[in-house]
Amino acid sequence: QVQLVESGGGSVQTGGSLRLSCAYNQSSRCMAWFRQAPGKEREGVAAMDFDGSASYVESVRGRFTISKDNAKNTLYLQMDGLKPEDTAMYYCASGARVRAWYAFPKDDGMDYWGKGTLVIVSS
Repeated sequence: QVQLVESGGGSVQTGGSLRLSCAYNQSSRCMAWFRQAPGKEREGVAAMDFDGSASYVESVRGRFTISKDNAKNTLYLQMDGLKPEDTAMYYCASGARVRAWYAFPKDDGMDYWGKGTLVIVSS
């Protein structure tokens, strides 16, 4: 059973930065970050395929960077230039199937989810 544990959330002002971490006990083909704001549907933020390829939703491209440290079994999301609209619960997810990568930013194919870490950006 894959276990994912997020950390690094917090409260920052507009323009600030945060780095989210996701500790996992088993790597998967595709690992990704999703977020869900109050009253909104969950949306994909960034994903990384097994070969290091990265994909981003348009709203965060150029501001967020996904990376992975295999030696530490940790997935990261560096978030710079944060905006109030980035406020959400951020979830780490993993999927073993090819579908997980090609379906992104939809969550089809994601098999495991963390419990989330809260990011609040104030204006």
